[in-house]
Order: sequence, then structure tokens, then C-alpha cells
Amino acid sequence: MLSCVCLKGVICPVVIHNYLFSFPDPFRELSGSSVMGVRGLQGFVGSTCPHICTVVDFRELAERHRSEHPGSTPTIVVDAMCCLRYWYTPESWICGGQWREYFSALRDFVKTFTTVGIKLVFFFDGMVEQEKRDEWVKRRLKNNKEISRIFQYIKSHREQPGRNMFFIPSGLAIFTRFALKTLGQETLCSVQEADYEVASYGLQNNCLGILGEDTDYLIYDTCPYFSIGDLCLESLSTVMLCREKLCESLAISLADLPLLACLLGNDIIPEGMFESFRYKCLSSYTSLKENFDKKGNVILAVADHISKVLHLHQGEKKLEEMLPLGPNKALFYKGVASYLLPGQKSPWFFQKPKGLITLPKQVVSMSSDSEPKQGVPMCADPEPKQGVPMCADPEPKQGVPMCADPEPKQGVPICIDPESRQGVPIYAHTAIKQKLPLGADPEFKLEASMCTDPAIKQDHMHMEPEVKQVTMVSDPEILKVARAHHVQAESYLVYSIMSSGEIECGNTLEDALDQALPSQAFVYRPVRQRVYALLLGDGRDGASPCPTVKEWFVYSGNPLRHPDLVRPLQMNIPGGTPDLKSLWLNQEPGVQGRRLDALLGCFDLSSSREELQAVENPFKALCCLLIYLFVQVDTLCLEDLHAFIAQALCLQGKSTVQLVDLQLDYIDPRAVQLGSLLVRGLTTLVLVNSACGFPWRTSDFMPWNVFDGKLFHQKYLQAEKGHSVEALVEQNRSRLTKFHALKSVVCKACVKENRRIVSRQHGRSQQPGRWGRQGSGSHRTSSGYSRAGHGQHWRDQGAGNRPYDPDHWRRYSPSSG
Repeated sequence: MLSCVCLKGVICPVVIHNYLFSFPDPFRELSGSSVMGVRGLQGFVGSTCPHICTVVDFRELAERHRSEHPGSTPTIVVDAMCCLRYWYTPESWICGGQWREYFSALRDFVKTFTTVGIKLVFFFDGMVEQEKRDEWVKRRLKNNKEISRIFQYIKSHREQPGRNMFFIPSGLAIFTRFALKTLGQETLCSVQEADYEVASYGLQNNCLGILGEDTDYLIYDTCPYFSIGDLCLESLSTVMLCREKLCESLAISLADLPLLACLLGNDIIPEGMFESFRYKCLSSYTSLKENFDKKGNVILAVADHISKVLHLHQGEKKLEEMLPLGPNKALFYKGVASYLLPGQKSPWFFQKPKGLITLPKQVVSMSSDSEPKQGVPMCADPEPKQGVPMCADPEPKQGVPMCADPEPKQGVPICIDPESRQGVPIYAHTAIKQKLPLGADPEFKLEASMCTDPAIKQDHMHMEPEVKQVTMVSDPEILKVARAHHVQAESYLVYSIMSSGEIECGNTLEDALDQALPSQAFVYRPVRQRVYALLLGDGRDGASPCPTVKEWFVYSGNPLRHPDLVRPLQMNIPGGTPDLKSLWLNQEPGVQGRRLDALLGCFDLSSSREELQAVENPFKALCCLLIYLFVQVDTLCLEDLHAFIAQALCLQGKSTVQLVDLQLDYIDPRAVQLGSLLVRGLTTLVLVNSACGFPWRTSDFMPWNVFDGKLFHQKYLQAEKGHSVEALVEQNRSRLTKFHALKSVVCKACVKENRRIVSRQHGRSQQPGRWGRQGSGSHRTSSGYSRAGHGQHWRDQGAGNRPYDPDHWRRYSPSSG
């Protein structure tokens, strides 16, 4: 953390040391660690170019901004995904999350900036772009190994591992969105790569800078880049990294940075693609620094090659004639163009290929001889560039050229190279109509039609045919509503399901060696399948084929080479499945009841509607989730139910300080997994609630209102030791009454589904770990839908790209029951 005694505007050795060593070793960074951005650049900046790091004071920057831009509020755009580890300050992270503590930390963070008049705008990743899927998979598989080590440590030491093994609690990114919105902050969810939208927003809105931890922000030609890792809230100071000074050190221009980033490797360009090229540069580099590490010299050598070799032929030869692009030509061009913000172009794309539409005059180039302007800290341009509005703008502007895009889902404009016939991006001055999926405005057609602004001249001679934009939903009005909720961070996964039919869920703290508990990916899959039926249809009407959703969900044994192809599951709702327009757009008095019917239908709990309606908030949503969990997972026992209910009741009377001071006797690996399982259930409730038109208040299933990891763990350990219910609710008579009421609702609903919850002592002799209950309990008849239970072990369900048949779903249970 940044020392609070550092002086503003000067280079501080302590800060630079912290900046370098607060991240993985630079050698590991280049060998594929989870550090985001350009490979090796993080370590290079700290070890080789520390002078580009300058300590700044946000108070002074804000005052300077107000004096130079009267009436303008100083704004910092925050890459929230980079900040999660910084924000999660609670000591305990293993038990499922200390959500009250976390919410309090976020509130303090926001208050510190707003008190001095600085506005914060938060961006979250909304989806994974296809070019970055391989990198996403690599990180998830690496996380699997880390989680395995965490559980090994817990079993050996019965305590939480040190911070060096820290793993963020499940659902942290999702619930952080809602926490920030609760705190009144502008919170946005990206419809493409978040760092692009962050950089665009900062440029277009003349922001003070970007707060994050991603070296890609050194590559974008945008507002200044500040380090979240070195932020000191007490002094409101941090490190600013100056891209102009980086260019001076490398003897290249700002316009060369995207080229350098791709040659070094980033989240789009695999590191190994140009490994031989980099070492050729190194072998011919004559200014090797003996005191620099090898990776630092590689970066210097590649930059030297750009400035002394490539620049000699710039404008005369194509990049593929100067670089060994081979079959990776299209990907490389996409990688370079991915750094070009609206209104910018690259001098490395010099010729006008077939299919390109002439640019409007106001498009501003990335100047190769850019000089820092006055009025912005150190080396930032104070004036936003002209051209295309940021991607987060809800109203698209006119007069923006588009190219025929053979891959509409990609985030980079594509034009057709007449020689290779591969998609080669030429300019990245895209409009919102091109960068965002369908439904972005009411005029958007279901085709990628060309702009018709008369100011734009079109090369009709070489125009490619129009390319159909494929989405899972054909109704533009519904898609527009889904997109609006997505961008405003009000929903979860709904827009991805409807636009691309592809979703993902990262790692969860699950013990791969525990054969008694299924992965959350399987437990909640039937719910997601019913959501797919609600959003996409189930194909049973014969009018359209049954849709398939690609699920990239992490679970033990899944190599993530391909997504699981999952089909919708038929819903059983009284009166039939309602259409989305009636759920989302209808304002008639009775529609809220239909929304609730749809929500309960997604959990297949329509028969428990009356009982759940009688439960007070915020326990209604929790009871719904507990009923579903205990019906699905027969290895859950009465003690587990007692712990879940008791912690939710006791949480209502606890202060944040009391939760911080709570101490545990030891850590139990099963309780760790149960905590994560419940939190993933709460994220599933976010999905279902938003898909059904928000029948329940979102606050009722936010974890800081219904769950605390340490408190649950305490109640779990007490229940395992045989403590009485009175002891679990801390001898509080009012809680005891509520406890029995909530337990009754859950148990009665489970009995309707032929599920009797028994004590662990009663069930210890039963063999756990089989799908399906034997006998009559193998069938769900109350809702009219039957699932045969043949005892298929959940670990035996294969991963990969095979279609997932809902009839293969089996309830997880003991072999007898």
C-alpha cells in the first residue's frame, strides 16, 4: 500500500518498490500468470522505468480541474474488476465472504472521494470477448490449482491460509455492482471488453483519469492512468503512470504502443506467437543493459526494432511484409486495432483496402509526435478527442462509418483485405451501432446495415454484402430492454443469454475431492435451464428449433476446451409460461403476481407459493433458495438447515464491528463449500429475478442482508457439536420463534417434493454421493414434471461440448433415502 508520507508530484522509491513487488514476479507475468494487460510491462515499469511513476494527490488534481474547467465535476473512471482485491479488506475470505464488512469498506472508499468533490464512475466486465476466451480459460484452470491447494491447507491446518493464498469470495464482482448502486454511484456494465469502454469513457468525458491495475491503460491513448494498488485513502494519493514518459524511455511514439503491446503479447495475442521474433530482436540489439533483467531487455529490443527498422518502411510496406505474421495476420491486426479508441486511427494501417468507407473529416488521428498538453497532471491530454461517442452512450450518434464485419460479435471493426480475404481491421473509430449488440436504439434493424449519412462517401465498387447480426432473440424491443438493464448493471447474464447465447461463471471455492457435495454449476443448472426457456423458448411449440446455450462454467473435471451445450427445461407455471413483453413491459396491477409465478417456476417451486408469500422480508428469498437446495442436494442435513437459518436471523442484530470481532474455533472444509454454494445461489436469484421482471426487491437477497461467512461457519460448527436451537439463536426468544417458522416453511415445502430432511447422525450410515433418490423420492410429481433417478454420480457427468440433456439431470442424494 502507498505510504501516506509520500510527496505529491515526485518519484518516491518506496512507492516504486511497492508498485513493483505488489504484483507477481515479472518472469511469471511473461509466462502466463493472471496479470492483466501487456506481458512483462508491469515488471519492466517497476524495474527499468521507475521514472514514469509519479506520486499525485487527487485533491490537488481535482482543484486544478475545477479551475481550468469551471462547472465541470472532476471525474475518475474506475475499472472495478481491477479493484476487487483492493476493496476486499476483511481478514476472513474463506467462509463465503464478510459482506457487511465489505459493504462498509466500499462505503468508506466512495465517501473519501465524494467528500472532496470527485465523482466516481464504475465499469464492470459484462462479457468475455471471443479473442480473450483462451486467456479466460487459462486463468480459470490456474485458479483451480490454487483452490485445490487452499483445501489441502484447510484439511492440514484447520485454519484459513495466509493472504498469499487469498482467493476472492464467490460472487464478489456481481454483488459489488449492486453495493455501489445502493451507495448511489454510477455503475455501468460493459457490452464488450471493459478496458476499452473505460478508456473510451475517460477520453470522451475529459476525466481526471482511470483508476485500475492493468497495463493496457498504458497503451490506450486516453486520460491519465492511476494505480489502485498504490492508493492511500488517508492522503488520497497514488501513483500515476505516464505513457508519454514510457515512450521517451523506449524511443517510440504513442502511436507505436499498440504495435509494441501485440508484439510482446497481451490478452488477445498469445505470448508465444512472436517469441522467436522477440529473441531475434534481442540478438541484434546492441544496447543491452547488464543491470536489466532479460525480460526488460526484450522489451527494449522490440521497441528498438520498431523505431529503427519498422519506421524506415512505415507507409511503404504493409505490416505483414515487415513482421512474421503468417496465418495470424487477422488476429494481429485485431489486436492492434483493439487499442484504438473512437476517433483514433493508426499510422500502421496506411492503405485503403477494399470495403473501407471514407472517414468523416472530424476523425482525429493518433499523432506520432504527440506532445503533452497543459492542464492535466503530468502528461495527459486535457481535451477529449472528437469523433465517435463513447460506447456507454445510450444514444448513438450519426455520421459514423461502418465496415462490413464478417464476425459481428467481435469488438473491432473489420474490412476485407483484397489479397488475403481475411478480416483485417483498418480503423477503430466505431460507433455505438457497431460496437454494441442489437437493441441499442429503437431504429436498429436486425441487420448490420451501412450508415447512410450523406457526409460519408462510400466505396460502392468494393462493398461486401451485408452481414446478418445473429442474436438468440429476434424482438428488438425486448432486446433493447435487456441491454438497458445490462448496461445499468441491474441484471445478471440475461442480456448475454439473449444476445449471444453464451455465458460464463468463474471459479468457486469447491473441494474437488469431496464426493458428497456437487458443484454449484450442476446444482443451479436446472434453474438456468428454465430461465433459458423463459427468455428463448423451449422449442416445444414446433415453430422454432430448440435453442442451445453455451455454458462456460468451472467445475472439477471440466477442462474448458469447449462450452457445455445446454438446452432449456420446460417450465411448469400455473396458467402457462408468460411472454417477456407481459413480464417486462406490462404495468397492469396483476402482472407482479405473474412475475412471481415465473420466478417460482424457475425454481420449480410453484406449489410452495402460498407458504413463501407468508414469509417476511428479507427471509423470503432465502427460504426459496433453501427449499431448492435441500430438494436438489440430499446430502444436506438438518444441521445444515439450522446453521443457514440461524446465521440469517442473528445477522439482523449484529453490527459490523461485532462481525469483525467474531472468532472461529477452526475452519471446516465442508462448511467452506456450503458457504460458497449458498452465495452462488444468491447470484442465481439475481439472474432469475431480473429475467422475470423483478418480482422481488433486489435488496432482499443481497448477501450483506442475509449471509455472513464467519457467522454461518460459527453456527455450522455449533450445530455439528449438537448445540440446541436456543444456543444457535443466542438465547433470543424472538429469533427462536422466527427460526421455527422459517424451518417449518422449508421442511413442509421439501416434504411436498418427497424430501425429508434428517439429522446428520441419522444419515451417517447412508452412502452419499449419488444422483437421484431411490424409490418414490426419485420423481418430482407435484409440478407435473418427472425426473427419473438412476443414481448417476454427478462426477461422472462429462464436460465438453456435448449437448446437455435436461432429462439427464439427477438430484444429488444418498443411495438410499
